[in-house]
Amino acid sequence: MFIGHGLLAFAVVALLGRRIGWSREGTLWLAVLAGGFATLPDVDMVYAPVGLLGGASGAFGAAEAFWQTGNVVHRVLTHSLVVGLVAAVAFGGWTAARDWDGAGFRGHWTRRQGVLAGAGIALLGGLVGGATLATGGLAGVIMAVFVAAGLGLTTVAARRGVTSGQMVGMALVGLLSHPFGDMVTGSPPALLYPFDLTLVADRFVLHPDPTLHLVGAFVVELSTFWLAAYAYCRLRDERVREYVSPRAAVGVGYAAAALLIPAPTLAASSHFVFSILAVGFVGSVGVKRDSFRGGAAPFRTGDRAVLTRGYGWLFSDRRPVAVADVPTALVTGLTAVTLAVTGYTIAYLIV
Repeated sequence: MFIGHGLLAFAVVALLGRRIGWSREGTLWLAVLAGGFATLPDVDMVYAPVGLLGGASGAFGAAEAFWQTGNVVHRVLTHSLVVGLVAAVAFGGWTAARDWDGAGFRGHWTRRQGVLAGAGIALLGGLVGGATLATGGLAGVIMAVFVAAGLGLTTVAARRGVTSGQMVGMALVGLLSHPFGDMVTGSPPALLYPFDLTLVADRFVLHPDPTLHLVGAFVVELSTFWLAAYAYCRLRDERVREYVSPRAAVGVGYAAAALLIPAPTLAASSHFVFSILAVGFVGSVGVKRDSFRGGAAPFRTGDRAVLTRGYGWLFSDRRPVAVADVPTALVTGLTAVTLAVTGYTIAYLIV
C-alpha cells in the first residue's frame, strides 16, 4: 500500500519525461523525487508503533493494535490537498532560497533569498501551528515530522541540482496524487483539512462482495507496480517480458487458496495478503536474468553517465546480489503474484 503511492508517481513522471524528451538521467532523478514526495504523507504512521506498547499478544493482535493506533491520525492532516499545495510551494521556496552550487549552502543570503527562505519557513511553520490549533498537540507533532521529512527530501534533491520549479512540480505530483490512491481502502482521506468540508464521504466500492472488493483493491495496487516496471524498462529501452523468469508460473497454484483459507475482506485481509506475497517471494528467490537468457544486455557507452550520480543501481543488472538479480527477481515475483491473484479470483468465482 505505502510503496504503491511512490511507484505510481515515479511511473507517471518517468513516462511523461521520456515522452516529452527529457534526458534519461534527468527523468530518473525527477521520477525518484516525485516518488519520494508521494510516500511522504504516510509519515503520519509514525504514531502507530505506540499501539504496540500495550503488549498485544500474537502477530494478528499486534497488527490490529498497530493499525487502530495509526488510524487516529492516519489519512487526515498529511493527506490533505490543501496541506499538499502549501507544502509544495514552501519546498520550492526553500529550494530557491539556497545556493546549492558545489558543496551546498555557502553561508550568505541575498535579499531575494532571505525573502524566499522566510516565506517557505513561514508556510511550513503555519502548517504545524495550524494543525496544532485545529486538531491538538498530537496533530502538531505529526505535521512537524511531515515538514522535517519534506525538508530533508528537498535538501537532498536540491543538492543534486533540482531547481525550485522542478521541486514544486514533483512535490505537487507526489503529494496531490497520494490521497486518491487511498480511496478504495479504509476511510477516505480528509482532502480539505483543516477546513470542515467533506469532498468524498465514503470509499469507492469496487464490488458489493467484500472479498471481490478486496481483490479489486489489491489488483489496483498491483497495477501501480506493473506501471512502474514498465516505466523502468522504458527508461532502459527494454521490454518488461525480458525480466520475467518461467519460475513465475508457481503463482498458478495459489488458486487452491480459494478452498483452503477463509474468504478475506478489508477487515480481515492479513492471511490473504501475506500468503499471496509469499508466493511471489518463492517464485523470485534465486532468479537471475542470465539463467534463462543468454546473458544481460550490456550498457551503451552513453548510459555510463547514469552511474555517476548515485542511482546506477536502478539500471544496473550486474549488481552483485546474494539472493537474486534485483530487477529480474522483482518482475518475476510480480508476475507470480499476478498469476496467483488471477487464479484465486477465478477459483473464488467458481466455488
